[in-house]
Amino acid sequence: MPQVMVVARNFMDMVAALPAAKLDMLYDSAFICEAVLRSFPPLAKKYVLQMLYVSAPVPAAAIEEWVLDEYASKHKVAIDRLVQLRVFVEVRDRRKEVSYKMNIKFQGNMQKYLVSGGSLPRQPIPSSITGRLPTLTELENYALEQWECFLLQLINSSQVEKGTSFSSSMMKTFQRGLLSSRDNEAPKLSENGFQFLLMETNAQLWYIMREYISSAEERGVDPTELISFLLELSFHTLGDAYSLNTLTDVQRIAIRDLAELGLVKLQQGRKDSWFIPTKLATNLSSSLSDSSASKEGIVVVETNFRLYAYSASRLHCEILRLFSRVEYQLPNLIVGAITKESLYGAFDNGITAEQIVAFLQQNAHPRVADKIPIVPENVTDQIRLWENDRNRVEMVLSHVYEEFPSKDVFEQCCDHARDNGFLLWEDAKKMRLIVRGEFHQEMREFLRRQR
Repeated sequence: MPQVMVVARNFMDMVAALPAAKLDMLYDSAFICEAVLRSFPPLAKKYVLQMLYVSAPVPAAAIEEWVLDEYASKHKVAIDRLVQLRVFVEVRDRRKEVSYKMNIKFQGNMQKYLVSGGSLPRQPIPSSITGRLPTLTELENYALEQWECFLLQLINSSQVEKGTSFSSSMMKTFQRGLLSSRDNEAPKLSENGFQFLLMETNAQLWYIMREYISSAEERGVDPTELISFLLELSFHTLGDAYSLNTLTDVQRIAIRDLAELGLVKLQQGRKDSWFIPTKLATNLSSSLSDSSASKEGIVVVETNFRLYAYSASRLHCEILRLFSRVEYQLPNLIVGAITKESLYGAFDNGITAEQIVAFLQQNAHPRVADKIPIVPENVTDQIRLWENDRNRVEMVLSHVYEEFPSKDVFEQCCDHARDNGFLLWEDAKKMRLIVRGEFHQEMREFLRRQR
């Protein structure tokens, strides 16, 4: 069975994974504190505001009384999230009773923010210097074009290293989880790579950002500084220009990497150069459910397994090829079919039936998006059945042993293989047994000692 790719539900999952000391360092910034507060479920936000001006620890039992019994599960989720992100710090008294106290840095910064508001560490460059900037529509098209370029280079992975525009740091991010290569062979998409292509854009973005941050130390960069900058970036105004001179050396390198993915657009003036955040950047601190990056779907699936995608995008065509047979492409229409052979190819690459069904549902054309079900049931059922049919038999390299000198030797071999977890099958009547192939030498040595 293929392993299913796990992606952080939002940027805060990466923040929560930081060591306590580094997480506390992040709370030096009021904008990080606000981003964390925004990410909380409603009940957790309520607890933060109630505790904001309380300096003494509050008993856990007292906080439980703030909600009705029927909301106990939501209370637990809220408290767990607050503790994960060290906004609430657990305190135990002599009687080992639990109380919660707010993180001092977080509390102080949020108090200042509520009283005096916040200001970004950099202000937009006036239009008298920048001249005409891209409109929001032009900026959105640019971001989409850059992101599609990245995905196409990923699909045509054998050409990624030849004449690619991507920096070495972004290439390392590709290699970490999405591409695999052997010796002198060209890199190819891994199982995670194929699954990645069927994800929603925001899920793809968070995966790339997580890998980019995870590989930061290999590049001599503090991950905390990167996370801080990325969260800070999400508070910049969409479409405004910000000077590159206000960035640190680490931030300048990061901004050029982000420009390759379409998170920002770089422009050069006569005397100054600047970056303009796109919607991909301003959505960084949002959660999957809150994301406003919903896009109009393109796919219609019929009960006869025919598939129509109303798009002129080469990327859409390449993604559909991952699990369907594309028959022809018109200027604004891709026509294909979901077949047993095309799905088996997808399953071989590590894509699951549920991922294919989810992709078809998420990208459904507006004319079918409101139907129930969105994708015909006979199609979704058959996709799942073909996956189950394929997974019914598992191929295992094995070795057969027979013609044992005695019943005792046979039983000793069976016991040894069973105890060590490599016995696959035994037939006591005919004195035959089958073990996993990788344990063949060990089994031969054991047999030799018995004789």
